[in-house]
Amino acid sequence: MAGQLIQRGDRTWLIRVFVGRGTDGRRKYYNKTVRGTKKDAQRVLNEKLLERDRGQLVLPSRATVEEYVLDWIDNRKPGIQDRTRESYRWILVHNVVPAIGSCRLDRLAPFEIQELYKTMSAKGLSPRTVRYTHSILRSALAQAVRWRMLARNPADLVELPGREPKEMRALTPAEASAFLEAIRGDRWEALWELLLVTGLRPGEALGLKWSDIDWAHQRLRVQRTLVRTDDNEWRLAEPKTPKSRRSVVMPRSTMDVLRRHSVDQAKHQLEVSSDYSDLGLIFSNQTGEPLEYRVVVRRHFKPIVRAAGLEPLRPYDLRHTCATLLLASGEHPKVVAERLGHASTVMTMDVYSHVLPSMQEAAAEKLEKMLFGGSE
Repeated sequence: MAGQLIQRGDRTWLIRVFVGRGTDGRRKYYNKTVRGTKKDAQRVLNEKLLERDRGQLVLPSRATVEEYVLDWIDNRKPGIQDRTRESYRWILVHNVVPAIGSCRLDRLAPFEIQELYKTMSAKGLSPRTVRYTHSILRSALAQAVRWRMLARNPADLVELPGREPKEMRALTPAEASAFLEAIRGDRWEALWELLLVTGLRPGEALGLKWSDIDWAHQRLRVQRTLVRTDDNEWRLAEPKTPKSRRSVVMPRSTMDVLRRHSVDQAKHQLEVSSDYSDLGLIFSNQTGEPLEYRVVVRRHFKPIVRAAGLEPLRPYDLRHTCATLLLASGEHPKVVAERLGHASTVMTMDVYSHVLPSMQEAAAEKLEKMLFGGSE
């Protein structure tokens, strides 16, 4: 029976609406007490049946926003990488819970979410952080709607700060050559050159093992990434996306740099012998453990950049440089997207749209030569 009307006393009625079965197979009901005539109770029952059929019936719950979102991210959000889950949880714990965590989930109003974002902005958090928080919270509340804990998603009714232009620094060909000259002889020369010529993300490069290199065909396979947690623990995790698993062809010069790095690492390993934990990593510290990325950047990368007069430049900008130089040289965007491990060519063209004007000009010149016999 879809709905029931049960008299509980004089002018008191219990309405019951069947809403499905739980994970244990038991039937679940929406229950509500109505005081008035039987006609009044029947009208409420009909309204609730209609709401159920429209997917708008909210099941009574006293859960708070904090209880719900933390349960959602810890237990109810399948199919995401561990590092993504950690990132989501950090945002929820540090941004969402302090502001609206004590609110009843089924009473959460759009203006309370709007006030949360206003407060975040007032604290100096960037529009990108506010929008990222919104994306996570909206996803969590969308699940609550599907579970009939909310009639509608209050996060759909708020306004967001405008998007910030992406800060991106790409070296010119001359600057890239100067950078390669500046890193010669540095202990981590192989790392910096690898980032520039492959376009790998720093975490992908730090997660590389010697077994990932195909010396005969000058290729390396990206199969994992190094992840550091808030308490500075590390682990090797799956790449960012399925497309991030890829094979990248390297220049012969870079292969030579890696060979020299391999020899240096082997010599060091013999010197320290039992104190070395051989994890097979291409880039490791004195004991064979993964590099402390921030320390290496501070002690090696930044001084090199400063001395070469290339500030401001971050290691991640070497990835941007790789993509920009390839696109500017006329390389097909699909090839560049595959090298970077982008999910689609659309993403590549969106991020590196600044390169498009020169590509369009080159295309026009090619058409001029082919169709109208323009001069060489």
